[in-house]
Amino acid sequence: MSKLYLEPYEIYEYAADKGKAKANSSWLTMIVLGFLGGAFISVGYLAYIRIAGTFPHEWGGFGAFIGAAVFPVGLACILVGGGELITSNMMAVGSAYFSKKINVKKLLKNYIFISLMNLVGALFVAYFFGHIVGLTEGIVLEKTIHTAEAKINATPIQMIVSGIGCNWLVSMGAWLAFAAKDVTGKILGAWFPVMTFVAIGFQHVVANMFIIPAAMFAGAHITMLDFGTNMLFVWIGNCLGGAIMVGGLYHLSYFKK
Repeated sequence: MSKLYLEPYEIYEYAADKGKAKANSSWLTMIVLGFLGGAFISVGYLAYIRIAGTFPHEWGGFGAFIGAAVFPVGLACILVGGGELITSNMMAVGSAYFSKKINVKKLLKNYIFISLMNLVGALFVAYFFGHIVGLTEGIVLEKTIHTAEAKINATPIQMIVSGIGCNWLVSMGAWLAFAAKDVTGKILGAWFPVMTFVAIGFQHVVANMFIIPAAMFAGAHITMLDFGTNMLFVWIGNCLGGAIMVGGLYHLSYFKK
């Protein structure tokens, strides 16, 4: 009887093979799946804003907790339904590179192009669902702007360290999903690490691609320089969290097997 899950060293091999396949994807595949990855994560964050932004202040952090509990729907859609997300790719494609299954050119091509297509997907949701439909404005406008301003007002070192914490958990969510061989196991494996990073308040570059422009569309006093600075330092932190803290450390542990 075959096992219902993979052992940790088997997950590493699976992640490296997944990363190789991602790095060798066609341009059209990366365009479509990169767009979907950015859009799905943004829909998850939109759900968070709609829930957390309407809870009474007297409820304290309970509203944020409930919002965090629905955010992982975005990663579930990506891992099960299909999509490319730069943060989980930092782990998987990074693992493929460490395993010498791809070269640095393919690594950078994937990292850069998926980041750009995630941005397109996030902007799509922020503008059409957030601004045109008004789902990040109106009753939740204060929450939208407050969340975005908290992201950009962090110092560069805070953005980097927060980004590391975020993608350590997001990549572990993908890692645990890789371990499961059934859909339920994949969703549950991803759900709790991702929910935890949102509840803590760590910075995720693709989520920020959604919430900061959503606040800008709503009239917040946020400049393109503020947005670009956040993107740069959170991306660096996310890369360290996914490629090094997950892909790199597990490579050191398991590559000889």
